Formats: sequence, structure tokens, C-alpha cells
Amino acid sequence: MPKMKTISGAKKRFALTGTGKIKRKHAYKSHILTKKTKKQKRNLTHIGLVDAADVNNVKQMLCLK
Repeated sequence: MPKMKTISGAKKRFALTGTGKIKRKHAYKSHILTKKTKKQKRNLTHIGLVDAADVNNVKQMLCLK
């Protein structure tokens, strides 16, 4: 059986917390920031957690399952 390879895009985008949850960053914070309000940009800065519906898919991409 071949090796299970981690998807390199997922490796760059997700990280595990100490309790085993998966951290992620918010989208829409990379460009065209002039038309977004300060409040919107500030709220996009905070780290989020992957939704429960997507946890299995992300774990599979990271070869954690």
C-alpha cells in the first residue's frame, strides 16, 4: 500500500490546538482591503476553528485520521 501523503495546501492553512481542535484563518483578508471597514478587517484577524461538519475532511487531508 502506498504512503499516505499530507496535502501540502492543508498543511499551510490549518494547525492543531493543544486540545486537538483545528485552527484556521478567515478568508477575505488578503487583498482589496481599502473598501472594507476597519471593523470588518479587525474581525477577520481573529483565529477561527474549523466547523464540526468539516473536521473529518480536514483531518483526512492532514493524515490525522
